[in-house]
Amino acid sequence: MWHVLGILAAAYGGLALALYSFQSQLVFYPGTGREMTATPAQVGLPYEDIHLKTSDGISLHGWYVPAAQPRGTVLFLHGNAGNISHRLDSVRMFHRLGYSTLIFDYRGYGNSGGTPTEQGTYLDAEAAWRHLAEQRHIPSCRIVLFGESMGGAVAAQLAAHQKPGALVIASGFTSVPDLAHHIYPYLPVRWLARIHYDTREYLRTVTAPVLIAHSPEDEIVPFEHGHALFAAANPPKQFLELAGGHNDGFIFMRESWIKVLGDFLGERIDAACIQ
Repeated sequence: MWHVLGILAAAYGGLALALYSFQSQLVFYPGTGREMTATPAQVGLPYEDIHLKTSDGISLHGWYVPAAQPRGTVLFLHGNAGNISHRLDSVRMFHRLGYSTLIFDYRGYGNSGGTPTEQGTYLDAEAAWRHLAEQRHIPSCRIVLFGESMGGAVAAQLAAHQKPGALVIASGFTSVPDLAHHIYPYLPVRWLARIHYDTREYLRTVTAPVLIAHSPEDEIVPFEHGHALFAAANPPKQFLELAGGHNDGFIFMRESWIKVLGDFLGERIDAACIQ
């Protein structure tokens, strides 16, 4: 019996060690997102190829998609898999709503250099913000931060340090340890976590208007994460219930969702720039 318990303990310890050691590989999937499959031009959108330099010297690749007489500019922060070429439907939606979009790949994704890390993605987002504010001279009240899944944490962190006109988080999680606890309830994941992405904590200090969008059918990030993020956000705030799984419950999938997003941004951006 003691022999069996010893084997089980060793297996448990090995699993915990693997989870601790390979967190980056479990969180980031840059290998699935290196190949560029399309450009904005292929969906009828004009664009500029841009290259950003982060404060720690990493070169990032992205696209700036201008709108005629834009109501504002969306800084798009994507999730942990794929690259910017897989988000063209979202870019087209924002263009249709009258917003320019800056979308870029984190370090290690697409045509960007470097290796992805949590702190690195925060620096990447800061570089994109500086590009909009300092090179394109876009007022902060006209910048919308849009984060999907992991990008919601990056967007919330940036919003906690800057003053965007609005913050939108789609299919976001409260934190990596919270999500890991849901997936591995039998492991001490909170002790093992080296990657945190604490979206809920960042939201507590965000003063911009917040829209949280989530689907009760999300099979990767539980619906309660969306409600917890909404509870943590300061007013003014709004919740949009989506439908479908994590990878198909996108806002652009339904006209009614697009209208909610467009109305929210139109009202909040105009109000932010009046203040």
